[in-house]
Amino acid sequence: MLINEPLFYLLAIPAILIAGISKGGFGGGLGVVSVPLMALAIDPVVAAAIMLPILCSMDLMGLKAYWQKWNVEQLKILVPAAIVGIIIGALTAQYLRSSDVKLLVGMIAVGFALYHWLKPYLLPHIEAAKTSVVQGRFWGTLAGFTSFIAHAGGPPVSVYLLPLKLPRTEYQATTILFFTLVNYIKLIPYTWMGQFSTTNLLTSIVLLPLAFIGMKLGFALHHRVSDALFYRVAYILLFMTGLKLLWDGVQGLMT
Repeated sequence: MLINEPLFYLLAIPAILIAGISKGGFGGGLGVVSVPLMALAIDPVVAAAIMLPILCSMDLMGLKAYWQKWNVEQLKILVPAAIVGIIIGALTAQYLRSSDVKLLVGMIAVGFALYHWLKPYLLPHIEAAKTSVVQGRFWGTLAGFTSFIAHAGGPPVSVYLLPLKLPRTEYQATTILFFTLVNYIKLIPYTWMGQFSTTNLLTSIVLLPLAFIGMKLGFALHHRVSDALFYRVAYILLFMTGLKLLWDGVQGLMT
């Protein structure tokens, strides 16, 4: 039996299209709004469960498009840390409100975007950042944790990867493989916690074609923009995502 709330589908359609476009062409940052949008009509836990199979399908499309174009060095730093974050999320999910996580991630995303934009005026002549295992492990763990709780791993990963100024295709491919591994690992605890009901899975299947449309649009846009424009858009998406999460987090604290 499918979810029969019309408002849910009115929100889910743009949410999934945005997630596909973002994941297909712009590092996936804005895809974090999918669960908050759907959660305006249904329980956030249900929204997250519906989105996970859809995200996994998007990931497979992304792997095909960006196969072997990723940065192995960064993945070796990020992925093990993300697994630790997922385990922490699975063990602590029952004690946390999603609004708490959204508030944290929102502050990180907005603060980092503002830092990037103001840095040329505060600290001129700063070159691209260098790889840092410590920073990568920290942000990777946080990404695994927030991804498990609210599919909100994009901002922490962006905070670490964007300053490295990787070529846009390498950046995109790295985030695609990272979240493919993270999302498929998340299937295990999500199943263990009983989040894949028949209703949730059937709803995911019905909405799945939107994922392919969004990803195709993202692929097309990715190959039609310059590196400078790509990173400009990426930071704007990061900032917009952070504002949305901050709003949701503050609203949650007030209820």
